[in-house]
Amino acid sequence: MKKIAASLLLSVLAAPVWAATCEATVESNDAMQFNTKEIVVDKSCKQFTVTLKHVGKLPKTAMGHNWVLTKTADFTPVAQAGVSAGPGKNYLPEGDARIIAHTRLIGGGESDSVTIDVSKLTAGEGYTFFCSFPGHWTVMKGVLKF
Repeated sequence: MKKIAASLLLSVLAAPVWAATCEATVESNDAMQFNTKEIVVDKSCKQFTVTLKHVGKLPKTAMGHNWVLTKTADFTPVAQAGVSAGPGKNYLPEGDARIIAHTRLIGGGESDSVTIDVSKLTAGEGYTFFCSFPGHWTVMKGVLKF
């Protein structure tokens, strides 16, 4: 009995310690969808990387996607301002301080990543991620929780 208890104790102590996952992959497609509506950032992360993968086939001129992060209160104004910025600026208002992070605009088969300095996020604040391609932001959106 003592050998079993000792063996069990050693196996528990030898179990791997799981580190926080400080990254997420978000897939987008030709049907104007992200594959997730929520991303949770562990408070132990110093940086958090989001990789956007466009799993569709259409080019970015027809069905381009990006991943943009703002405070929820800034989401609609930033998305609306992005329309006039045009594709050359990834449909984002240049130099807009309300944009916390963003990937570039990508087409089918492409991917891009962005790393967020987690110290810029505030616990309890509402954050929204979205695609700023015209017309997409109304359906391609989700929440980032910290």
